[in-house]
Amino acid sequence: MSSWLGAFLVDYPLLMALLTLLLALRFSLGPERQERHRLLPAGEDLPRPAVSVLIPCFNEADTLAETLSAALSLDWPDWEVIAINDGSGDDTGAQLEAWALREPRLRVVHLAINQGKALALRAGALLARHEWLVCIDGDALLDPQAVAWMVRHLLQRPRLAAVTGNPRIRNRTTLLGRLQVIEFGMIIGLIKRAQAQLGGLFCVSGVVATFRRRALHEVGYWNPERLTEDIDLTWRLQRAGWEVTYEPHALVWILMPETLRGLWRQRLRWAEGGVEVLRANLDLLVRPHQWRLLPFLLEPLLSLVWAWTLALSAALALLLAALAPAHAAALLPLALLRGPLALLLAVALVQGLVGILLDRPYDRGLLRNGFWLIWYPLAYWLVSFAAILVAVPRQLGRSGRQRARWVSPDRGVRA
Repeated sequence: MSSWLGAFLVDYPLLMALLTLLLALRFSLGPERQERHRLLPAGEDLPRPAVSVLIPCFNEADTLAETLSAALSLDWPDWEVIAINDGSGDDTGAQLEAWALREPRLRVVHLAINQGKALALRAGALLARHEWLVCIDGDALLDPQAVAWMVRHLLQRPRLAAVTGNPRIRNRTTLLGRLQVIEFGMIIGLIKRAQAQLGGLFCVSGVVATFRRRALHEVGYWNPERLTEDIDLTWRLQRAGWEVTYEPHALVWILMPETLRGLWRQRLRWAEGGVEVLRANLDLLVRPHQWRLLPFLLEPLLSLVWAWTLALSAALALLLAALAPAHAAALLPLALLRGPLALLLAVALVQGLVGILLDRPYDRGLLRNGFWLIWYPLAYWLVSFAAILVAVPRQLGRSGRQRARWVSPDRGVRA
């Protein structure tokens, strides 16, 4: 039993890390390599259709000016910006009205009470004048060229519903901020590349994405009853036969939590929302015509099994150690405490270095944060591990339909 547990607990994350690394490298050595240092995408002869930029806002007073200034500075011939004030309690609404008086391309929508991000986005989508919808968060700075990089995919592929971009961390003044800079290169960037190489994504990130409105309309837009509306929408689009992809050149600069409480709340919501979507899509296992999506279901599902197997085996070992110390080793996968764990950490460091190198052309400050790579596995593995353990029972105990309303997040400390 101990040998089986040790093999699963060590071999599974090692195998997934290596597979992710190889798939990400294959993606990077393809079209990304050819365009890595380009300022604009190839295919300048493609049409440049009008786009609508949707910005859902809830208590964004501190960051709104920067976000609007970036969104209103796109390098694109025809666009509008729609800011949806979702019942903010600060002066977000007043700021939006003042901006609208000065900026004819800005349209403002006010919702009387907080309805949640999903309904705010749906309101913006229904009011938009154009087919192509660029969605960003209310504290995000959209790169002027991001629209060009995303829209070209949608024009070239008729069954493509969405293109997600490459979020980069703005706030890097604290240890948590620097660790998240590493995370977005080491984990998120590599995973997006690897999944795109397989022909899909687990999540089209809500912080930056461009959608084909016809596809959104077909699946019913964003679902206000999901904790993570972006993951849910990604799955409904793909299960309806639409495609999604990742474009690393489409940059957006975002703020992330830099307090332990803010980080924990964010990661718990992500974990619980992921579990919720997995539950909703388990029927995929008995639908062979949709098995192309199995990799995106099985990997997070096996990760849940791995986390709970580790937690339960450790708990049983501790209990047995207290009751019968001589037999504790029978349940404790001691292999984790020796060579294999060192190998896993080594692979994680290699994965991180590769991720930094792949994202360096888009974020010149990455190498300055390379030292913090050695702390990432300890800090974020523990946070993610704990979030999964808490998220599963919380999600299983969530009954009935509940509106997922947002609260003001921790947006970190900026210099």
